[in-house]
Amino acid sequence: ADRGAAGIVLMFGSGSRYGDDRLGGVSHFIGHLFFKGTSRRPTSKEIAEAIEGVGGVINASTDKEVTTYWTRVPADHLELAIDVLFDIVTDSKLTADDIERERMVILEELKMYQDLPQDYVHSLFEEVMWPGHPLGRDIGGTLESVTKITREDLVDYLAHHYSLSRLVVSLSGGIDPDAAAAMMAARVGGMASQNGKGYLPAPITLDKPGLAFLNKKTEQAHIIVGTRGISYLDDDRYALDLVNTILGEGMSSRLFLEIREKRGLAYDVHSFTSKHYDGGYFAVYAGVDPSKAEETVKAILAELRRMVDEEVPESELAKAREYTKGRLQLGLESTNAMASWLGQQELLAGRIRPVAEVVAAVDAVDRAAIRQVAKRVLDQPVQLSVIGPFKSDTKFRAAIGL
Repeated sequence: ADRGAAGIVLMFGSGSRYGDDRLGGVSHFIGHLFFKGTSRRPTSKEIAEAIEGVGGVINASTDKEVTTYWTRVPADHLELAIDVLFDIVTDSKLTADDIERERMVILEELKMYQDLPQDYVHSLFEEVMWPGHPLGRDIGGTLESVTKITREDLVDYLAHHYSLSRLVVSLSGGIDPDAAAAMMAARVGGMASQNGKGYLPAPITLDKPGLAFLNKKTEQAHIIVGTRGISYLDDDRYALDLVNTILGEGMSSRLFLEIREKRGLAYDVHSFTSKHYDGGYFAVYAGVDPSKAEETVKAILAELRRMVDEEVPESELAKAREYTKGRLQLGLESTNAMASWLGQQELLAGRIRPVAEVVAAVDAVDRAAIRQVAKRVLDQPVQLSVIGPFKSDTKFRAAIGL
């Protein structure tokens, strides 16, 4: 990683799948509020200027199981960066004014998101993939839940979810490990260490197809087709990543060549996986002309079927391995990416696999393993979400056998 920079990532083992529906979006809400002011830096301007004043960047992100606060600064400003990050996560003021202002910002953000069909179709898909479950809930929550969250809710959530037992600190770049550890020790001592509340386990397998459908006047139809997948602790995960690469990563993938190049159905078509502690999914997104939507769904299903029914040629698997390893190595070039990658492994899996070990695991995936994971994941009831100018969902129901 870059020696001149230091990346610091604070990761909390908490996210949108924690808490009941009434608190939907609470993790994300807190992520916004932490940048509004602390006792020592009472305004968002002072927090931003502390880091930007030395040319650094600071930000946060909320996911289903992890909430991350990170900064990247010139290496000789490491102490400042540690001070600012710990300041915001341990001493945020959460004033009533800030809460109300930020509530408005988040409600606008949610409305904007719902107006972007290529994004919102993902939320619909997660609802049908995880019916009635916190994993199926939007990370930002709903307009209703965000409107009703109180300061007491926020403070209570913080007490249970932002404690030492849930924190992993990850650093990378041009740093002296001993000096960094000493700077951390001083800050970590001040944190509460009570245990948090757990979350609802992922639901059992889906035994029938599902459809989420939204009739909306859009230029393009937006479609996601997918099946239940596997957890990030599963031995098959590298094989599934290669199935994903073969099917829908990049311009030489099967879906791109078949659906875009050969049939001209979609401008954008790609596949992706989502992995959680106790489950996951595999999915394909396509943006298409509404008149081609039904044909596209059938074409995607045919490609998934072919993956289950036919062996992948060795040459195609070799290409997918190289692509996957190259992407991993390129993706870890920045200090922050490396710090996040290491931190996430420690937090979620309790064990860090060096890059070389992951590369070896990818290399070890053979054609039999590909076929096995394709059968295991793709040979399941299909879940579908569609947004587009359609009066009825009949054709889509028929396409997935509903």
